[in-house]
Amino acid sequence: HSLEVASVGMSLGNDIARYLCTKNHGFISTLIPETGQIVATACLAHDLGNPPFGHSGEKAIQTFFSEGRGLYLKEQVSEAFWNDITRFDGNANAFRLLTHSFKGRRQGGFAMTYSTLASIVKYPFPSAVATKKKFGFFTSERQAYETVARHLGIIQTDDSHWVRYPLVYLVEAADDICYEIMDLEDAYKLKILTYDETVDLMLSFFDETAKSRIRQRINVEELSDPNEKVQYLRACLIGLLENECAQAFITHEDDILAGRFEGALIDHISPVPCAAYQRCVKLSRARIYKSQPVLDVELSGYRIMATLMELMVEAIEHPDRYYSQQLIGRVSSQYDIQNPNLENRLMAVIDYISGMTDVYALDVYQKICGISLPII
Repeated sequence: HSLEVASVGMSLGNDIARYLCTKNHGFISTLIPETGQIVATACLAHDLGNPPFGHSGEKAIQTFFSEGRGLYLKEQVSEAFWNDITRFDGNANAFRLLTHSFKGRRQGGFAMTYSTLASIVKYPFPSAVATKKKFGFFTSERQAYETVARHLGIIQTDDSHWVRYPLVYLVEAADDICYEIMDLEDAYKLKILTYDETVDLMLSFFDETAKSRIRQRINVEELSDPNEKVQYLRACLIGLLENECAQAFITHEDDILAGRFEGALIDHISPVPCAAYQRCVKLSRARIYKSQPVLDVELSGYRIMATLMELMVEAIEHPDRYYSQQLIGRVSSQYDIQNPNLENRLMAVIDYISGMTDVYALDVYQKICGISLPII
Protein backbone atom coordinates (compact mmCIF):
# COMPACT_ATOMS: atom_id res chain seq x y z
CA HIS A 1 0.00 0.00 0.00
CA SER A 2 2.73 2.47 0.94
CA LEU A 3 4.58 1.80 -2.32
CA GLU A 4 1.38 2.47 -4.26
CA VAL A 5 0.73 5.68 -2.32
CA ALA A 6 4.34 6.80 -2.84
CA SER A 7 4.01 6.32 -6.60
CA VAL A 8 0.87 8.47 -6.76
CA GLY A 9 2.42 10.96 -4.33
CA MET A 10 5.46 11.32 -6.58
CA SER A 11 3.20 12.17 -9.52
CA LEU A 12 1.21 14.69 -7.48
CA GLY A 13 4.37 16.36 -6.16
CA ASN A 14 5.94 16.52 -9.62
CA ASP A 15 2.77 18.04 -11.10
CA ILE A 16 2.71 20.75 -8.44
CA ALA A 17 6.44 21.42 -8.88
CA ARG A 18 5.97 21.93 -12.63
CA TYR A 19 3.06 24.26 -11.97
CA LEU A 20 5.07 26.33 -9.47
CA CYS A 21 8.06 26.59 -11.81
CA THR A 22 5.81 27.70 -14.68
CA LYS A 23 3.94 30.16 -12.47
CA ASN A 24 7.15 31.82 -11.36
CA HIS A 25 8.79 31.71 -14.80
CA GLY A 26 11.62 29.55 -13.52
CA PHE A 27 12.68 31.99 -10.77
CA ILE A 28 12.15 29.66 -7.86
CA SER A 29 14.07 27.76 -5.22
CA THR A 30 16.11 24.82 -6.46
CA LEU A 31 14.27 22.72 -3.87
CA ILE A 32 10.88 23.03 -5.59
CA PRO A 33 11.70 20.31 -8.16
CA GLU A 34 12.25 17.97 -5.20
CA THR A 35 8.59 18.27 -4.16
CA GLY A 36 7.75 14.92 -5.74
CA GLN A 37 10.52 13.18 -3.83
CA ILE A 38 9.49 14.81 -0.55
CA VAL A 39 5.86 13.76 -0.99
CA ALA A 40 6.83 10.23 -2.07
CA THR A 41 9.10 9.81 0.96
CA ALA A 42 6.37 11.02 3.29
CA CYS A 43 3.96 8.58 1.61
CA LEU A 44 6.35 5.70 2.27
CA ALA A 45 6.39 6.67 5.95
CA HIS A 46 2.76 7.66 6.43
CA ASP A 47 1.59 4.28 7.78
CA LEU A 48 4.81 3.42 9.59
CA GLY A 49 3.19 3.94 12.99
CA ASN A 50 0.16 1.75 12.38
CA PRO A 51 0.04 -1.19 14.82
CA PRO A 52 -0.72 -4.77 13.77
CA PHE A 53 -4.27 -5.28 12.44
CA GLY A 54 -4.73 -1.60 11.63
CA HIS A 55 -7.64 0.19 13.27
CA SER A 56 -8.50 -2.90 15.29
CA GLY A 57 -4.99 -2.82 16.75
CA GLU A 58 -5.32 0.88 17.52
CA LYS A 59 -8.59 0.24 19.31
CA ALA A 60 -7.08 -2.63 21.31
CA ILE A 61 -4.30 -0.39 22.62
CA GLN A 62 -6.73 2.44 23.41
CA THR A 63 -9.31 0.31 25.21
CA PHE A 64 -6.76 -1.67 27.19
CA PHE A 65 -6.21 1.55 29.13
CA SER A 66 -9.62 3.22 28.84
CA GLU A 67 -11.84 0.24 29.70
CA GLY A 68 -9.62 -2.81 30.10
CA ARG A 69 -7.14 -4.09 32.65
CA GLY A 70 -4.92 -1.04 32.28
CA LEU A 71 -7.56 1.34 33.62
CA TYR A 72 -5.99 1.24 37.10
CA LEU A 73 -2.92 3.05 35.71
CA LYS A 74 -4.85 6.28 35.19
CA GLU A 75 -3.98 7.56 38.67
CA GLN A 76 -0.28 6.76 38.20
CA VAL A 77 0.42 8.80 35.05
CA SER A 78 -0.02 12.39 33.93
CA GLU A 79 -3.21 13.59 32.27
CA ALA A 80 -1.36 14.37 29.04
CA PHE A 81 0.14 10.89 28.87
CA TRP A 82 -3.24 9.31 29.63
CA ASN A 83 -4.78 11.26 26.75
CA ASP A 84 -2.04 9.96 24.46
CA ILE A 85 -2.42 6.27 25.28
CA THR A 86 -6.22 6.15 25.51
CA ARG A 87 -6.38 7.86 22.10
CA PHE A 88 -3.39 6.04 20.65
CA ASP A 89 -3.18 6.87 16.96
CA GLY A 90 -1.03 5.50 14.16
CA ASN A 91 -0.49 8.98 12.73
CA ALA A 92 1.09 10.27 15.93
CA ASN A 93 3.04 7.04 16.28
CA ALA A 94 4.56 7.48 12.81
CA PHE A 95 5.89 10.91 13.81
CA ARG A 96 7.30 9.36 16.98
CA LEU A 97 9.05 6.55 15.11
CA LEU A 98 10.71 9.02 12.76
CA THR A 99 11.84 11.52 15.41
CA HIS A 100 12.28 9.61 18.67
CA SER A 101 15.79 8.64 19.78
CA PHE A 102 15.30 5.03 20.76
CA LYS A 103 17.78 3.46 23.15
CA GLY A 104 21.18 3.08 21.54
CA ARG A 105 20.12 5.00 18.43
CA ARG A 106 21.33 8.40 17.26
CA GLN A 107 19.69 11.68 18.24
CA GLY A 108 16.96 12.85 15.89
CA GLY A 109 15.60 9.43 15.03
CA PHE A 110 15.69 8.90 11.28
CA ALA A 111 17.14 12.43 10.85
CA MET A 112 14.68 13.26 8.08
CA THR A 113 14.16 16.72 6.59
CA TYR A 114 11.67 19.02 8.29
CA SER A 115 9.54 19.18 5.14
CA THR A 116 9.26 15.38 5.01
CA LEU A 117 8.33 15.17 8.69
CA ALA A 118 5.75 17.95 8.41
CA SER A 119 4.19 16.24 5.39
CA ILE A 120 2.98 13.23 7.41
CA VAL A 121 1.30 15.24 10.19
CA LYS A 122 -2.34 15.29 9.06
CA TYR A 123 -3.60 16.50 12.44
CA PRO A 124 -1.17 19.18 13.70
CA PHE A 125 -2.23 19.24 17.34
CA PRO A 126 -1.75 17.07 20.49
CA SER A 127 -4.20 14.53 21.88
CA ALA A 128 -5.48 16.84 24.63
CA VAL A 129 -7.29 19.06 22.12
CA ALA A 130 -8.33 16.33 19.66
CA THR A 131 -12.09 16.40 19.07
CA LYS A 132 -12.37 13.22 16.98
CA LYS A 133 -9.62 11.15 18.64
CA LYS A 134 -7.21 11.85 15.77
CA PHE A 135 -4.09 13.85 16.58
CA GLY A 136 -0.63 14.41 15.16
CA PHE A 137 1.95 13.86 17.88
CA PHE A 138 2.34 12.49 21.38
CA THR A 139 3.28 14.75 24.27
CA SER A 140 6.78 13.29 24.20
CA GLU A 141 7.25 14.52 20.60
CA ARG A 142 5.53 17.90 20.89
CA GLN A 143 8.83 19.75 21.11
CA ALA A 144 10.04 17.98 17.96
CA TYR A 145 6.94 19.12 16.06
CA GLU A 146 7.27 22.66 17.38
CA THR A 147 10.84 22.74 16.06
CA VAL A 148 9.69 21.54 12.64
CA ALA A 149 6.84 24.06 12.54
CA ARG A 150 9.07 26.95 13.59
CA HIS A 151 11.71 26.25 10.94
CA LEU A 152 9.13 25.81 8.17
CA GLY A 153 7.03 28.81 9.20
CA ILE A 154 3.89 26.73 9.73
CA ILE A 155 1.15 29.01 11.02
CA GLN A 156 0.17 28.44 14.67
CA THR A 157 -3.45 29.37 15.35
CA ASP A 158 -3.38 28.98 19.14
CA ASP A 159 -1.30 27.38 21.88
CA SER A 160 -1.91 23.85 20.64
CA HIS A 161 -3.02 24.09 17.01
CA TRP A 162 -1.15 24.64 13.77
CA VAL A 163 -2.42 24.71 10.19
CA ARG A 164 -1.48 21.83 7.94
CA TYR A 165 1.77 22.00 6.04
CA PRO A 166 0.76 22.31 2.34
CA LEU A 167 2.35 19.04 1.23
CA VAL A 168 0.19 17.14 3.75
CA TYR A 169 -2.70 17.59 1.32
CA LEU A 170 -0.77 15.80 -1.43
CA VAL A 171 0.18 12.89 0.85
CA GLU A 172 -3.41 12.62 2.03
CA ALA A 173 -4.72 12.73 -1.55
CA ALA A 174 -2.37 9.94 -2.65
CA ASP A 175 -3.54 7.84 0.30
CA ASP A 176 -7.22 8.57 -0.37
CA ILE A 177 -6.86 7.59 -4.02
CA CYS A 178 -5.01 4.33 -3.39
CA TYR A 179 -6.97 3.32 -0.32
CA GLU A 180 -10.36 3.51 -2.01
CA ILE A 181 -9.52 2.38 -5.53
CA MET A 182 -7.24 -0.48 -4.51
CA ASP A 183 -9.93 -1.68 -2.12
CA LEU A 184 -12.37 -1.92 -5.03
CA GLU A 185 -9.96 -4.10 -6.97
CA ASP A 186 -9.22 -6.23 -3.89
CA ALA A 187 -12.94 -6.65 -3.22
CA TYR A 188 -13.38 -7.91 -6.77
CA LYS A 189 -10.52 -10.38 -6.37
CA LEU A 190 -12.02 -11.62 -3.09
CA LYS A 191 -15.42 -11.97 -4.81
CA ILE A 192 -17.04 -9.46 -2.47
CA LEU A 193 -17.97 -7.45 -5.60
CA THR A 194 -18.92 -8.94 -8.93
CA TYR A 195 -17.10 -8.03 -12.14
CA ASP A 196 -20.09 -6.00 -13.39
CA GLU A 197 -20.37 -4.11 -10.09
CA THR A 198 -16.67 -3.29 -10.12
CA VAL A 199 -16.67 -2.08 -13.71
CA ASP A 200 -19.82 -0.02 -13.12
CA LEU A 201 -18.29 1.66 -10.07
CA MET A 202 -15.02 2.45 -11.80
CA LEU A 203 -16.61 3.75 -15.01
CA SER A 204 -18.90 6.06 -13.01
CA PHE A 205 -15.90 8.37 -12.39
CA PHE A 206 -15.60 9.27 -16.09
CA ASP A 207 -17.58 11.41 -18.51
CA GLU A 208 -19.30 9.76 -21.51
CA THR A 209 -16.40 10.38 -23.90
CA ALA A 210 -13.89 8.76 -21.56
CA LYS A 211 -16.28 5.89 -20.81
CA SER A 212 -16.63 5.14 -24.51
CA ARG A 213 -12.87 5.13 -25.00
CA ILE A 214 -12.27 2.85 -21.98
CA ARG A 215 -15.05 0.42 -22.99
CA GLN A 216 -13.53 0.13 -26.43
CA ARG A 217 -10.13 -0.58 -24.89
CA ILE A 218 -11.27 -3.25 -22.42
CA ASN A 219 -13.40 -5.03 -25.00
CA VAL A 220 -10.61 -5.63 -27.49
CA GLU A 221 -9.23 -9.11 -27.85
CA GLU A 222 -5.93 -8.57 -25.97
CA LEU A 223 -7.88 -7.60 -22.84
CA SER A 224 -10.17 -10.60 -22.73
CA ASP A 225 -9.20 -11.51 -19.15
CA PRO A 226 -11.61 -9.84 -16.65
CA ASN A 227 -8.74 -9.35 -14.18
CA GLU A 228 -6.73 -7.42 -16.77
CA LYS A 229 -9.76 -5.31 -17.59
CA VAL A 230 -10.20 -4.35 -13.92
CA GLN A 231 -6.48 -3.59 -13.66
CA TYR A 232 -6.67 -1.33 -16.70
CA LEU A 233 -9.71 0.45 -15.28
CA ARG A 234 -7.91 0.90 -11.99
CA ALA A 235 -4.91 2.48 -13.75
CA CYS A 236 -7.15 4.86 -15.71
CA LEU A 237 -9.03 5.78 -12.56
CA ILE A 238 -5.92 6.51 -10.52
CA GLY A 239 -4.63 8.71 -13.34
CA LEU A 240 -7.90 10.64 -13.41
CA LEU A 241 -8.01 11.19 -9.65
CA GLU A 242 -4.32 12.19 -9.53
CA ASN A 243 -4.95 14.89 -12.13
CA GLU A 244 -8.11 16.02 -10.34
CA CYS A 245 -6.37 16.33 -6.97
CA ALA A 246 -3.41 18.21 -8.48
CA GLN A 247 -5.85 20.65 -10.07
CA ALA A 248 -7.71 21.04 -6.77
CA PHE A 249 -4.42 21.95 -5.06
CA ILE A 250 -3.62 24.52 -7.76
CA THR A 251 -7.12 26.01 -7.63
CA HIS A 252 -7.04 26.41 -3.85
CA GLU A 253 -3.33 27.23 -3.51
CA ASP A 254 -3.87 30.57 -1.77
CA ASP A 255 -6.25 29.12 0.83
CA ILE A 256 -3.92 26.16 1.45
CA LEU A 257 -0.90 28.41 2.03
CA ALA A 258 -2.92 30.70 4.30
CA GLY A 259 -4.33 27.82 6.35
CA ARG A 260 -7.92 28.55 5.30
CA PHE A 261 -8.52 25.43 3.22
CA GLU A 262 -10.97 22.94 4.71
CA GLY A 263 -11.36 19.24 4.03
CA ALA A 264 -9.25 17.05 1.77
CA LEU A 265 -8.34 17.60 -1.88
CA ILE A 266 -10.49 14.63 -2.87
CA ASP A 267 -13.51 16.57 -1.55
CA HIS A 268 -12.82 19.40 -4.01
CA ILE A 269 -12.50 17.53 -7.30
CA SER A 270 -14.97 17.84 -10.19
CA PRO A 271 -18.63 16.91 -9.49
CA VAL A 272 -18.77 13.65 -11.49
CA PRO A 273 -15.69 11.93 -10.00
CA CYS A 274 -16.47 13.42 -6.57
CA ALA A 275 -19.95 11.87 -6.55
CA ALA A 276 -18.52 8.55 -7.77
CA TYR A 277 -15.87 8.59 -5.06
CA GLN A 278 -18.45 9.18 -2.33
CA ARG A 279 -20.54 6.36 -3.75
CA CYS A 280 -17.52 4.03 -3.47
CA VAL A 281 -16.86 5.16 0.10
CA LYS A 282 -20.42 4.30 1.12
CA LEU A 283 -20.29 0.93 -0.59
CA SER A 284 -16.92 0.10 0.99
CA ARG A 285 -18.24 0.82 4.47
CA ALA A 286 -21.38 -1.22 3.91
CA ARG A 287 -19.99 -4.25 2.10
CA ILE A 288 -16.19 -4.42 2.14
CA TYR A 289 -15.13 -3.30 5.61
CA LYS A 290 -18.02 -5.17 7.23
CA SER A 291 -17.61 -8.39 5.26
CA GLN A 292 -17.12 -11.53 7.32
CA PRO A 293 -13.45 -12.13 6.39
CA VAL A 294 -12.56 -8.56 7.39
CA LEU A 295 -14.51 -8.73 10.64
CA ASP A 296 -12.95 -12.10 11.52
CA VAL A 297 -9.44 -10.69 11.11
CA GLU A 298 -10.34 -7.62 13.18
CA LEU A 299 -11.83 -9.72 15.98
CA SER A 300 -8.83 -12.03 16.07
CA GLY A 301 -6.42 -9.10 15.84
CA TYR A 302 -8.12 -7.28 18.68
CA ARG A 303 -7.80 -10.31 20.97
CA ILE A 304 -4.15 -10.84 20.03
CA MET A 305 -3.27 -7.20 20.70
CA ALA A 306 -5.25 -7.04 23.94
CA THR A 307 -3.47 -10.15 25.24
CA LEU A 308 -0.02 -8.85 24.31
CA MET A 309 -0.75 -5.52 26.01
CA GLU A 310 -2.03 -7.24 29.14
CA LEU A 311 0.94 -9.58 29.51
CA MET A 312 3.62 -7.00 28.71
CA VAL A 313 2.20 -4.29 30.96
CA GLU A 314 1.92 -6.79 33.79
CA ALA A 315 5.56 -7.72 33.16
CA ILE A 316 6.85 -4.16 33.49
CA GLU A 317 4.69 -3.62 36.56
CA HIS A 318 6.16 -6.72 38.23
CA PRO A 319 9.62 -7.15 36.69
CA ASP A 320 10.85 -9.30 39.59
CA ARG A 321 8.54 -12.19 38.67
CA TYR A 322 10.00 -15.10 36.69
CA TYR A 323 7.48 -14.94 33.83
CA SER A 324 7.90 -11.17 33.63
CA GLN A 325 11.63 -11.56 33.23
CA GLN A 326 11.10 -14.06 30.43
CA LEU A 327 8.77 -11.70 28.59
CA ILE A 328 11.03 -8.69 29.04
CA GLY A 329 13.91 -10.76 27.74
CA ARG A 330 12.14 -11.07 24.36
CA VAL A 331 12.05 -7.30 23.83
CA SER A 332 14.65 -5.67 21.57
CA SER A 333 17.25 -3.55 23.36
CA GLN A 334 16.18 -0.39 21.52
CA TYR A 335 13.01 -0.26 23.63
CA ASP A 336 13.68 1.20 27.08
CA ILE A 337 11.50 -1.42 28.74
CA GLN A 338 13.28 -1.21 32.12
CA ASN A 339 13.30 2.57 32.47
CA PRO A 340 12.65 3.64 36.09
CA ASN A 341 9.88 6.00 34.92
CA LEU A 342 6.49 4.27 34.54
CA GLU A 343 5.36 6.38 31.58
CA ASN A 344 8.56 5.59 29.70
CA ARG A 345 8.14 1.88 30.40
CA LEU A 346 4.53 1.93 29.23
CA MET A 347 5.53 3.78 26.07
CA ALA A 348 8.28 1.22 25.47
CA VAL A 349 5.65 -1.54 25.62
CA ILE A 350 3.47 0.33 23.14
CA ASP A 351 6.49 0.96 20.89
CA TYR A 352 7.36 -2.73 20.96
CA ILE A 353 3.87 -4.05 20.25
CA SER A 354 2.81 -1.37 17.76
CA GLY A 355 6.00 -2.00 15.80
CA MET A 356 5.07 -5.61 15.06
CA THR A 357 3.64 -6.85 11.78
CA ASP A 358 0.40 -8.85 11.78
CA VAL A 359 2.25 -12.13 11.25
CA TYR A 360 4.86 -11.39 13.89
CA ALA A 361 2.24 -10.36 16.45
CA LEU A 362 0.40 -13.64 15.83
CA ASP A 363 3.66 -15.58 16.19
CA VAL A 364 4.55 -13.89 19.49
CA TYR A 365 1.00 -14.37 20.78
CA GLN A 366 1.04 -18.09 19.98
CA LYS A 367 4.41 -18.63 21.59
CA ILE A 368 3.88 -16.74 24.83
CA CYS A 369 0.43 -18.29 25.22
CA GLY A 370 1.82 -21.80 24.71
CA ILE A 371 -0.13 -22.41 21.50
CA SER A 372 2.96 -22.84 19.36
CA LEU A 373 6.39 -24.20 20.23
CA PRO A 374 9.30 -23.64 17.80
CA ILE A 375 10.86 -27.01 18.64
CA ILE A 376 7.75 -29.08 17.92
